[in-house]
Amino acid sequence: MNPPLQAVENAVSSQLHPLHPLHNPLPNFLLLNFSLLTSEIMTLIQERTLASKVRRDFPILTQKVNGKPLIYLDNAATSQKPLAVLNAWRDYYEQYNANVHRGAHTLSAKATDAYEGARDKVAAFINAASRQEIVYTRNATEAINLVAYSWGLSNLQAGDEIILSVMEHHSNLVPWQMIAQKTGAVLKFVELTETNEFDLAQFKTLISHKTKLVSIVHVSNTLGCINPVKKICEIAHSFGAKVLIDACQSVPHMVIDVQAMDCDWLVASGHKMCAPTGIGFLYGKLDLLREMPPFFGGGEMIADVFLDYSTYADLPHKFEAGTPAIGEAIALGAAIDYLSNIGMAQIHACEADLTAYLFQQLRQIPAIKIYGPQPDSNGEGRAALASFTAGELHPQDLSTMLDQDGVAIRSGHHCTQPLHRYLNISSTARASLYFYNTYEEIDVFVKALKETIDFFS
Repeated sequence: MNPPLQAVENAVSSQLHPLHPLHNPLPNFLLLNFSLLTSEIMTLIQERTLASKVRRDFPILTQKVNGKPLIYLDNAATSQKPLAVLNAWRDYYEQYNANVHRGAHTLSAKATDAYEGARDKVAAFINAASRQEIVYTRNATEAINLVAYSWGLSNLQAGDEIILSVMEHHSNLVPWQMIAQKTGAVLKFVELTETNEFDLAQFKTLISHKTKLVSIVHVSNTLGCINPVKKICEIAHSFGAKVLIDACQSVPHMVIDVQAMDCDWLVASGHKMCAPTGIGFLYGKLDLLREMPPFFGGGEMIADVFLDYSTYADLPHKFEAGTPAIGEAIALGAAIDYLSNIGMAQIHACEADLTAYLFQQLRQIPAIKIYGPQPDSNGEGRAALASFTAGELHPQDLSTMLDQDGVAIRSGHHCTQPLHRYLNISSTARASLYFYNTYEEIDVFVKALKETIDFFS
């Protein structure tokens, strides 16, 4: 770097929070001239952050909301979509819209190649042993229901035990309640430690040879804790139990290796990982999926159909009845390409830096109570989200006021009503980050949050 630019970088660093990537001592001789460096400062900031490299790919982030630049901090609910994904979806409908598998003509062949190619990308993304272990679903909710009704109804009986946790999303709770009612199986729940994390010690006391299934979220969408899923799988398998992992909040944010994790099933939704809504996937170990009966019946999932019986297609098509979400699956493949080109390790590192900064800024607001474990000094140890309350201020009012400043956060129970009851609160506000968010956006959010709290006080 040439001397003038080096001097600018050093000058920039002193004006930034210590956790900012450009933090370095400020040369005294530049103090009086700092006002002249504004454009150079912004250029350096833009060059050094991951967000600056990718935000141009997300046109929705350039808009204004209520006259203010949009600051989107609701990524745990759904992520924004890059142009590469939007283009892949549109290209399918504009250039080769046709049904898959059933046609011999060119458009159908092209659609089938793209659709099945996306399945290969999913398999590689989570390191599945075989592409046949990836089943397309509408979302993670459908994937969990598939396991519940296909495997659960066939393998659970009265007295069998299912272990969940108090932090589960409704999608990983309600289906098992329904299956328990149908089979007579018993639900047991792992509670939280003092730091609002999965109580592994208690889990060890709950599990027994009566346990047939452990179904646990990898990353809590409310607490942000990262659960020890590899250890959970190891313990569960020692008792002969199967394990399902809800990875909706982990697949978009970190490297996932299902073989190293050794889970039996894993589910995720595309819309939280830069893909469209209406597409998700189920991973399942090959032998286990082969043993499971079909979930839906109809076209596409059959081998032969007679008037009085049918035979079924091989995996994964046995579980994919009817015309699928073809464009959405192709766009999911494009989203995986996009994330992979950035690198999941780089995305995770970027989010850890943002998390450290977010939490340090929030700690400066005395009225704020954050739920879940604290990150370490590097932002590691939890997800890039913060669910919080602000005294007597209702989260809905807080969210509404922040929206007037263009800041989009979530308020409510986040589909974890039992967890909120466990914590003795009705709802929380939640700010959740992704790799396209910036330090500057966190500053605007925290400033607006302080002003809102002061206004209501």
